[in-house]
Amino acid sequence: MHLSFSKGMSAKTLAASSLAVFSGAAVAHAGHEHISSFMSGFMHPMGGLDHLLAMVAVGLWAAAMGGRALWAVPMAFVIAMVMGGALAVAGMQVPFVEQGILLSVVVLGALVLGAKRLPVAACAAIAGAFAIFHGAAHGAEMPLTANGIQYAAGFALATAALHLVGVGLGQLATRFGTPIVTRISGSVIALAGVVLAVA
Repeated sequence: MHLSFSKGMSAKTLAASSLAVFSGAAVAHAGHEHISSFMSGFMHPMGGLDHLLAMVAVGLWAAAMGGRALWAVPMAFVIAMVMGGALAVAGMQVPFVEQGILLSVVVLGALVLGAKRLPVAACAAIAGAFAIFHGAAHGAEMPLTANGIQYAAGFALATAALHLVGVGLGQLATRFGTPIVTRISGSVIALAGVVLAVA
């Protein structure tokens, strides 16, 4: 009797332990999925030279214009990019995505090169129009298992960080009285966009 009771208790203990382990693993896995979704989104803009160049160019351009453009242009880009991502995830086709991304690198680089000063609303509209293409690319390449909100938060944060890099570099050049550095950066970005387009 004592032996069968022990076996019964061992079986129950093993079952309870197994449930505890698997339930813990399930909770950990759910958290891992959120972190994985966020990191997938965060790394996507970092993984493509075209994305990197365009994001930094937006920051450089905003820094060159200063004033309200310093925050309005990058913010317009991030918001429109998230909208573009949402369109792609919803299954809507944004035409000429790759061409739009490459064109954004060339045009934004040229705007930095020329230190083009336009009304802030026009600058925000230009940035937003190009951002739709970048967002559509991010959304179309979202992993099937990813959480959409976490993924979008990841690529939005990465983009904002790259904008800040561009703004920081632009302001640094201005502070040291060498805006030519910003213009050279713009020419390099525009040229890189052309190379990527013909490659």
